[in-house]
Amino acid sequence: MKNTFKLLALFTLAAAMLAPALRAVPGVSGPAPKTAFLIPVKDNWEINPAKPGAPAALAENLLLIALQGLANTDAPRVYIEYPETWHFHDFNPLKDFYATKYGVKFTRLDTVDAALKELAPFAKGYVVWDKHVRASINVALTAAGVLRAVVVNEDLIPLAEKHGLKPLADFRGQFTGQTDLQIYRWAYDKYWKDCSRDYIIWMGGVAGNSMEPGVADLAIAFGAFVTDLSANPKDKEELAFHKELLAQLKPTAWIMGWHSYAKDTEGQWITLTSGFGLKAIGLNTFPNGTFMSQIGFSPGFKLTNNNHVTRDSVVTAEKKFYVCLVQSDSMGIGAWTEPERGSIPYNWEVGVDGAKWYPAAMEMFTKDKTPNDYFIGGQSGYMYPAAVPADRFPGLMQEMNALMPLMDQHTVGIMDHTDRGIPIGYFDLPKHVVDEYYAGAPGVIGFINGYAAAHTFDVRNGQAMMSYDYYLDEHRPVASAIADLDELARLNPVRPYYMLIHVRESNSLKRVISIMNGLEEKPEIVPLDTFLKLAASNPTFKVRYKDVKPAGKAWDSQTQ
Repeated sequence: MKNTFKLLALFTLAAAMLAPALRAVPGVSGPAPKTAFLIPVKDNWEINPAKPGAPAALAENLLLIALQGLANTDAPRVYIEYPETWHFHDFNPLKDFYATKYGVKFTRLDTVDAALKELAPFAKGYVVWDKHVRASINVALTAAGVLRAVVVNEDLIPLAEKHGLKPLADFRGQFTGQTDLQIYRWAYDKYWKDCSRDYIIWMGGVAGNSMEPGVADLAIAFGAFVTDLSANPKDKEELAFHKELLAQLKPTAWIMGWHSYAKDTEGQWITLTSGFGLKAIGLNTFPNGTFMSQIGFSPGFKLTNNNHVTRDSVVTAEKKFYVCLVQSDSMGIGAWTEPERGSIPYNWEVGVDGAKWYPAAMEMFTKDKTPNDYFIGGQSGYMYPAAVPADRFPGLMQEMNALMPLMDQHTVGIMDHTDRGIPIGYFDLPKHVVDEYYAGAPGVIGFINGYAAAHTFDVRNGQAMMSYDYYLDEHRPVASAIADLDELARLNPVRPYYMLIHVRESNSLKRVISIMNGLEEKPEIVPLDTFLKLAASNPTFKVRYKDVKPAGKAWDSQTQ
């Protein structure tokens, strides 16, 4: 018997040694490391520098982010320090929070040479992209994830070899004169069989001579296919291939990154991904995903929201003008760090995914919140519910309901801009989608809908579904915004009147406060949970949904 156990132990050890490298640990949180490396990247994302002789900053940045993905595949070892101008600028204080609250001791590696000296053992070699063919970068990232390699252009080959790395793939000249479709088809034939079916990366966003690959570390760690295929119906062949890839992903898969601004629209892309029941997490600039997602809340911490009411609370609306302000697009790219925060009741759209992808960031925001800050969220990932197949919708609701308690969230934000030839700005929901939310989330306080102004309203069993009355564009002059809101208040003379305002994330809080102070009729500004309970207590709005005629044209159906 002892010999049997010895043989079994040896077999297990041998199997472990022969097994492929551990994958997909990012997204599963654990304790913080005692030490980690801090590596800065440069604020230059040009593929080919505009000035002759200028350093190829993107090439160096890409190498470092890929190195991060390799080192962080099975543990959080590397944190990239992005410039202050990076899109997710509200995440910049996070590295200090890891140090002060979690006790992580960071060692800076200020050069590519220093980073390779410490971290090259995590790579099995290097992959070369062609600096004259933009799509070759995405192929190189795909290959690097599969082959466990760093990515370099030809200028960085000597540096990689200095640290003992050998060439594993070289795409220089291979794709010259080819279309993106031809290039990605080749990559599919070569690497798809070895790529993840749980994750796929859309390296879109800026185009042309620039790329902002913040999400590339996740691509490497997950061994994910990297692309920027179009969702535009005009690009028939790219769209067909796009669908072919999505159809092969698992039903629970995540699409990380963002669509290409040069190829299609956000509406076209999310309509397509939602049609497969898949959720997207943006943007391509999302930073340090492999590090943040592996570090959970600090010991003993439990996220608590500034809850004002419960599902069963009884409140009664007075004959007042109520305003609720909701800032969209997550915590990382908004106005959280502005000094005016806390001056007025303000609602921050977070989404339940913070519990999975950046729990420590949510802890930082929670500890920094004022009594006037309220977190709202709901549904996992970015998707358009009207496009989601009926058999996939319950699963998405189950995932949402499981994560909401971790974020202490009790309200649900919905946005549907399903691209069906409807003009931009039409964000209403068909009745069957409203029915699905009421059935799928009976325990929440209520729902909000839209992006621009919408007209979907309902109230059932004490749960109100309210749509935005106004979209506060950051470029709208203050005087014009005040005039708009004054006119809305006059057009809705019955009190109580519930005005839900979507504040685009680029607005400053100082600007929002000045607009509120300039209104003719002074509103009572309330947090979202209170707003929804007030609206349900005295619904002065009409129940209304969007419906769709067989020809595909939208019209409003309403009941009293």
